[in-house]
Amino acid sequence: MVPARCPGPCAILALVLLLGCDVAFCLGQNDSEPIVLEGKCLVVCDSNPSSDGAVTSSLGISVRSAGAKVAFSAVRGTNHEPSDMSNTSMTIYFDQVLVNIGNHFDLKASVFQAPRRGIYSFSFHVVKVYNRQTIQVNLMQNDYPVISAFAGDQDVTREAASNGVLLMVEREDRVSLKLERGTLMGGWKYSTFSGFLVFPL
Repeated sequence: MVPARCPGPCAILALVLLLGCDVAFCLGQNDSEPIVLEGKCLVVCDSNPSSDGAVTSSLGISVRSAGAKVAFSAVRGTNHEPSDMSNTSMTIYFDQVLVNIGNHFDLKASVFQAPRRGIYSFSFHVVKVYNRQTIQVNLMQNDYPVISAFAGDQDVTREAASNGVLLMVEREDRVSLKLERGTLMGGWKYSTFSGFLVFPL
């Protein structure tokens, strides 16, 4: 494996050895950017690394697993309305998972829980059937609405409320979809909810 150098003058020479990772050399300095090495390690040359689950040496070098990828995509495959869809929670439920890398999306609760702090991308596409009502769908981060989408055309058979966003998410934050206005009477078949970790912080 070819050694990787951190940008700028060399200040620290470290040898990083972790079980399951290739051997990696890093010449580092303060405020340098993370470098993804070939293999299974992410070496961050930083004298003040964050304590977000990374393995940190006494020299201030954080080593994270590059195999910790996070992504999910869920879909509604039927029009059957689950009993949990109530006027209390108004959570929008999904019944199939297409992708669940890391297993951080709980299909039964239809909630994603972030495994680590980072920038995440989320998108949704909620289909309503012809019911002459406007619906409003909120993307919820914990108990707070972040973005909304609307669908209210009364002259089409099916219409979708769609939106997407990049979010800074803390570890163990929960992200879900909530029906803020209207009803999804008749179901919401073909609706989707997806997200993935863009990069950790």
